[in-house]
Amino acid sequence: MLSLSKETIKVLKEQDVVLLRNRVKEVAVKIKMGLVNQTRLITAASELLRNMLRYANGGNCIVEIVSSGRNNGVRLTFIDKGPGIPDIALAMKDGYSTGKSLGLGLPGTKRLVNEFDIKSKVGEGTTVTIIKWANG
Repeated sequence: MLSLSKETIKVLKEQDVVLLRNRVKEVAVKIKMGLVNQTRLITAASELLRNMLRYANGGNCIVEIVSSGRNNGVRLTFIDKGPGIPDIALAMKDGYSTGKSLGLGLPGTKRLVNEFDIKSKVGEGTTVTIIKWANG
């Protein structure tokens, strides 16, 4: 997989979510991603951003345009230095929540994108990488 463009955006407050959502939309439009897939990608990004703000007081998001063969996509990598997730398998179950939310966050996000990867170490932080292909 080839990275065609890459930028890092700091997310430390609620206003940064709007900035990042707009940037993700711009990148998705640039690769001619359809509106439905744009909406899925932006929804997934919003959920991960809110988790990062809620549980880790923010972090960084790397926004990339990636290419694999003839397919272009958007890869978003969310990196925080929060408390980490003690049990990723449990966190990936529908209905599980440590907050007072519906618990649709991580599993719901995974369903919205083509590729989803999560790594977390307790006391060190969490990295979530998602990819949404323009035609997928």
